[in-house]
Amino acid sequence: MINNSSMQKWDRLKQKQLDTQFVNSLIQGMNCSQFEAKAILNAVYQTYQPFFDNSSAMKPGQILFEVVSIESGAQKKLSECKMVSVILTLDAGEEDLLIKEQQGVQGLRQHRLQRVVNEAFQQGGLLTVEDIANRLLNCGERTVCRDIKAFKDQDVVLPLRSTIRDMGKSITHRALIIKEWLLGNEYTEIARKTHHSIDAVANYIDKFKRVVCLAKNNYELKTVAFLVKLSPSLTEEYYRLYQDHQAVPHRKEELDDLVKKSRQNLSESK
Repeated sequence: MINNSSMQKWDRLKQKQLDTQFVNSLIQGMNCSQFEAKAILNAVYQTYQPFFDNSSAMKPGQILFEVVSIESGAQKKLSECKMVSVILTLDAGEEDLLIKEQQGVQGLRQHRLQRVVNEAFQQGGLLTVEDIANRLLNCGERTVCRDIKAFKDQDVVLPLRSTIRDMGKSITHRALIIKEWLLGNEYTEIARKTHHSIDAVANYIDKFKRVVCLAKNNYELKTVAFLVKLSPSLTEEYYRLYQDHQAVPHRKEELDDLVKKSRQNLSESK
């Protein structure tokens, strides 16, 4: 009988011996202090450990790919962003062959596009249009943008850095979230369809409600934007959504009730 815990112990001991050997090589070969050598060792682990951890788990057709971490905000330059290693499936074998047979080259490309962006997102990373076009699918950026628009027309939001972090000229996911809510969908369903957290969905809808309440109480949109702490353009977009999209009855009733309550509160405060 093989003692797995014993094997793991020897693996750990071997690792410690290699760590010591590496640290000693730095101290002797580069005249580093013990502290500096260990700091370099830790940096090596942080950079390469994901590769060693995942390499044995990767399947044929998959690659290890560096992407921007979802934690990196839109205000950061790409060169300053935290990066994470993710496993992406470029070729799923029979599954992809079947898609190509049924939907052709364009259908297969869009299928792969949706798959890799979701795989990256689920592992804490966000792909960009440049990543997809130039490094993964080997096609033009305009082609990728057309594919993204095709998904948008089907009310599918792909979790790209541009859509999740509201960068560039990409479609705004906020509008899609509001539309889904006006159609009567609940927060959990909207979060699943748009690849956002429930808290993020709730935050967007709450601000939408506040915009509607203030605008319906005859506040100018510039004033509304200041009070709700939104950009004037986004405030206009929210109110335009309210005007242009027919809400299901219970959503319309909910908004009407909020407007009435806010009107009462305003009159009582005067």
